[in-house]
Amino acid sequence: MTAHSLSPDVLDALEGAVGRNGLTAEPAGMAKYLGDWAGDYRGGALAVLRPASVAEVQASMRLCGALGLGVIPQGGNTGLVSGAIDTNGAGMVVVSLERLNAIRQIDPENFTLQTDAGCVLQTIKDASEAQDCLFPLALGAQGSCQIGGNAASNAGGVNVLRYGMARDLILGLEVVLADGELWNGFSGLRKNNSGYDLKQLFIGSEGTLGIITGVEVRLFPKPARTETAYLGLASFEAAIALFNRARRDCCDLISAFEIIGSECIELARLIDPAVTEPVSAPVQVLIELSSGPTIDLNGVLAGFLGDAMKKGLVSDAVLATSGAQAKTFWAIREGLVEGQAKRGYHVRTDLSVRISDMPALIERARRFVALEHRGWIPLAYGHAGDGNIHFNVLPPLALGESEARSRGAEVTAGLYDIAVNLGGSISAEHGIGRSRRREFWDGLSPTHRRMVTALKTAFDPNGMMNPGCLLPSTETFS
Repeated sequence: MTAHSLSPDVLDALEGAVGRNGLTAEPAGMAKYLGDWAGDYRGGALAVLRPASVAEVQASMRLCGALGLGVIPQGGNTGLVSGAIDTNGAGMVVVSLERLNAIRQIDPENFTLQTDAGCVLQTIKDASEAQDCLFPLALGAQGSCQIGGNAASNAGGVNVLRYGMARDLILGLEVVLADGELWNGFSGLRKNNSGYDLKQLFIGSEGTLGIITGVEVRLFPKPARTETAYLGLASFEAAIALFNRARRDCCDLISAFEIIGSECIELARLIDPAVTEPVSAPVQVLIELSSGPTIDLNGVLAGFLGDAMKKGLVSDAVLATSGAQAKTFWAIREGLVEGQAKRGYHVRTDLSVRISDMPALIERARRFVALEHRGWIPLAYGHAGDGNIHFNVLPPLALGESEARSRGAEVTAGLYDIAVNLGGSISAEHGIGRSRRREFWDGLSPTHRRMVTALKTAFDPNGMMNPGCLLPSTETFS
């Protein structure tokens, strides 16, 4: 179905809801809203609505409900599971929040910030820093992802170890419901034990219950000191042992603990050929500590690393002597993700297990690939401190994309089975979207399905909110 399936009268009505600059219905104008950053998914839409106010979002929802149109809320479109793209081209309307992008209020005294949902994450981080505060949500797409999408997908990132997921950073939400009604869940309160915590229902709901239009977040004092080190280790088992020791010795000073298999370095070089390994080792760790001004953070980290090397946990270590050098360490972690996208199609997973099970997950996954998918290249890296490993697999370059995708589905299924058999999750931080909805639904107990269905029915009785996302499109809620 194309945009031309909408009658002129319907297009006029949609334009009336969002204004002339808020409606895009031609293929060329809609193109950037219909594909994902990684190039894995492409979809269709009848039109793209770009409301510039909460009132326009409400008007859009009321009109789409009256017309029987499905609605796909969309933020920065940086997701990796097709949560904001209708891959079936069934004919829905995309509602982009990109024009609803103002920071409404910063309160450094109470360490809170209130913003429109379409505000880019980096803009929020910069505005917080200008007030000598920190908003710690940090991920590779922060220059283009939007805070509403971060909330709707419960985004993670590199600072989860210390500050938690998006849901741990959100104090309140403003949401337009499927019928166009507005729920204002702002309070600015850290503690509010007054019945159901409704905001948590929308965090991680991926646009299936309503459209988030405003977000109120917690801020933190901006760290005065940050120390970063890049380490070499013999194995993933050693990396987990090191993490356990770091949690005890450095406590909550740790802001990041990233594990990188050495096989990933070549991917970072696809983005910057000048990338060099700070250390040469099978497994590498990027550790960051941050604190206020009164702590000798350099001494803490140097002392910890010295002790770890004496115990044989670390074979080599480079402690950054400047912020610029620390950035070169982080460039490796960020570049390896971009490098995979540049190389082309690959199996991408977002697995989560108990921290102690991470070495077993990686070992079983590598053995599975080696035995059943010869020639495919496994990559292991991730936020080891929170049990999240991205175990990705590159197809042989000589393999055609169609065959690679077909084989890739088998690889993905095998990796999911390994994680689930270890009591883990197939989605640590990327969400379910459309690409994982069947696996998600099949893994739920009957009781869990009943509760999920009851929530969906209560908030979206006509099934208009992001149909086919999170829940199987064959499910009905009437």
